[in-house]
Amino acid sequence: MASPRQLKLGAFLMSPGHHVAAWRHQDAQADLGADFKAYVRIAQAAEDAKFDLVFLDDTLAIKDTSPQTGRFSARSAFFEPITLLSGIAAVTERIGLAGTVSTTFNEPYTLARKFASLDLISQGRAAWNLVTSNTEAEARNFGDDPHLLHADRYRRAEEFIDVVTGLWASFDDDAFAYDKASGTFYQPDKMHVLNHKGVHFSVQGPLNVRRSPQGHPVVVQAGSSAPGMELAARTAEIVFTAQQTLADAQAFYSDLKARMSRYGRDPSDLLVMPGIFPVIGRTRAEAEDKFARLQDLIDPKVGIRLLSDMIGGFDLSRYPADGPVPDLPETNGGKSRQQLLFELARKEGLSILQLARRIAGARGHWQVVGTAEDIVDQLEERFTKGGADGFNIMPPTLPGGLNDFIELALPELRRRGLFRIEYEGRTLRENLGLRRPATSRFDTGRPDAACNDSVLAAE
Repeated sequence: MASPRQLKLGAFLMSPGHHVAAWRHQDAQADLGADFKAYVRIAQAAEDAKFDLVFLDDTLAIKDTSPQTGRFSARSAFFEPITLLSGIAAVTERIGLAGTVSTTFNEPYTLARKFASLDLISQGRAAWNLVTSNTEAEARNFGDDPHLLHADRYRRAEEFIDVVTGLWASFDDDAFAYDKASGTFYQPDKMHVLNHKGVHFSVQGPLNVRRSPQGHPVVVQAGSSAPGMELAARTAEIVFTAQQTLADAQAFYSDLKARMSRYGRDPSDLLVMPGIFPVIGRTRAEAEDKFARLQDLIDPKVGIRLLSDMIGGFDLSRYPADGPVPDLPETNGGKSRQQLLFELARKEGLSILQLARRIAGARGHWQVVGTAEDIVDQLEERFTKGGADGFNIMPPTLPGGLNDFIELALPELRRRGLFRIEYEGRTLRENLGLRRPATSRFDTGRPDAACNDSVLAAE
């Protein structure tokens, strides 16, 4: 008899919490972005709770250097993800380690090598969240050229991941003999040279890192625009997304999974894990009070600055805060989040400041305020009705908000049989239920081989 389906959980660790005013709250550690030991405690708590992974965001710039940005908290000081995750890998054993790294301002070989190394260090627990950088501030840190257009960023990302997955297939699992008697360090016939020549990259290979126990890092993708969904259908193994309603979540889920057949992939090879911003209390009144206290800490200028960033970098401070969100041209920034926020403002008739306050916590993701039962009711509905395979929990504050979820919501999830009691395996793929990739891009006949274009496209 098959085991009942259970949802997957990621802990999204935006320092020092996902709410824009988190750093001012008593349950948040304001200097988390400079305290490695505090991150270790958080990661170990998530591992003790049997989360599938911890998930680090990243950006390559301080987006605003005006005087008011000194009030804009933690996005001005936080660790580089791979460095931090490498440290966490040494003091954890089972939890997955997902880091965000952009394809826009990196090179495939160096990224492939860093994540392959993290995968070995962690004994098969690494994941790469593939993003394209979408702000001019980031572009200005990498030269004087104008920022790439949205479509060009995705074309670069398409080729980028083919190169990276090709490099990750440089060696068969048993390529390294380490045979001192014969003098054979590795077997040359089990090494595969990439020799990639494309529009954006020319990479010979092979990668000088051997394969990890999980084959290669799990590939996460966060874009929900049309190009982002197509890239995810072809290459992603986890999709991190944002939908406000069950109907929207179901539509996204079915659309994305249906696209996978075009690339010879099975829907089970990809997990949809939306973000959720939960504010949990022992009663609804307590939860609402917790949220209200966070909202009271919002500096209006900071809230509007965040909204400006999220709709593509338009400076909304030039418009009346109590006036409507203006009609704005399409941005060269992120498409899906801009569209989501415009639709939210129109649907609910929100002013600029009201919209800024509305998204100050979840930042466009799904927000739920209530008891553990309220939270779990809604998670269960999306999970069982075709809207998600799991969720990325976005704590309002760290460490307090994550502790609330672990203490209050997890027991209810387990009581309903929706979440594990113990890890299923030692690698991230084993715990997520994802197939191990082919031993090499030339070997697709093995029973455990995940024959998909993300591995094969670089041939």
